[in-house]
Amino acid sequence: MKKIYPNATAALDGLLHDGMFIAAGGFGLCGIPELLLDAIKDAGTKDLTFASNNAGVDDFGIGILLQTRQVKKMISSYVGENAEFMRQYLSGELELEFNPQGTLAERMRAGGCGIPGFYTKTGVGTVIAEGKEHKDFNGETYIMEEGIFADLSIVKAWKADETGNLVFRKTARNFNPPAAMCGKVCVVEVEEIVPTGTLDPDSIHLPGIYVHRLIQGEHEKRIEQRTTRPAA
Repeated sequence: MKKIYPNATAALDGLLHDGMFIAAGGFGLCGIPELLLDAIKDAGTKDLTFASNNAGVDDFGIGILLQTRQVKKMISSYVGENAEFMRQYLSGELELEFNPQGTLAERMRAGGCGIPGFYTKTGVGTVIAEGKEHKDFNGETYIMEEGIFADLSIVKAWKADETGNLVFRKTARNFNPPAAMCGKVCVVEVEEIVPTGTLDPDSIHLPGIYVHRLIQGEHEKRIEQRTTRPAA
């Protein structure tokens, strides 16, 4: 099956529809599938629900879709650095489901493994636990969280081979692999596509069985918070 497409628009062709549920990789400004997000913006697809650690910043990442009012709901663990995200949430324009970071990552991974739900201690006794099933194991209380099963996964990796085996760099490995796993269809953008057999099997972070479509492109290297020492 051919997996390599010429650009983001072509890779998303036939996959987008209003009201769909998308799982997106990225952590802060690292590992954001920016080319695919731009293509979704250009397509005008609306009423979207996103499961993503955060929404980037106002003019980058999912933030560009917040500006165009294409996002209906965010399932996230962090909403800082994005003034439009905060404004829409506080004004009631945007639905928000808060998840602890580890819980969100595990919900994605569970969905990718076909696990409909799991128990965790994280959030017990807080507003996170409200309305959720509680169960005791060995004298400790846990809450049940549901696995995430998205219509589409969009992620960014560093390298891929022609069959879709992926290698991530550094922090980009945090949410991209579980996000890639939990979608019915997974579309990936990478910095480099290499011939099959080039990657060391022990260095592959996500096997190509999860990847359906693949593009190569140029990416912007942003720094979320630049911190420097005072000049001597």
